[in-house]
Amino acid sequence: MNADRPGPYRARNGFLLGVLKGLSAYSGLSLFWIRVVYVMVTLFTGVWPGVGVYLLAALLLKPEPPMEIADSEARDLYDTYAASPRAALKGLKRRFETLERRIRRMEDVVTSREFDWERRLRR
Repeated sequence: MNADRPGPYRARNGFLLGVLKGLSAYSGLSLFWIRVVYVMVTLFTGVWPGVGVYLLAALLLKPEPPMEIADSEARDLYDTYAASPRAALKGLKRRFETLERRIRRMEDVVTSREFDWERRLRR
């Protein structure tokens, strides 16, 4: 199994919804053999159960991230966005508001008269 990913994803460039290619990438098995096993299982159990399981997997698996995820914070953001884009956008809005407040406080310190006097005295 792939150690750098917590779970399987749907591949973005798969043949049909990317389920089998994503499972292949996650498990490290050949895509050819994954497809052969899927077709055999689908034919032997009846076509509709196999198709139903495939579509259910396509609905449950998250799409593969477009870029490699660098750290756990980025992974949390991606997982939140994949689950609920609206919640992820609210979280990003809160984060940017916090950053804006911090920048304003730094600007207040840097543009204050005391900062100017201390800078002159240090010279």
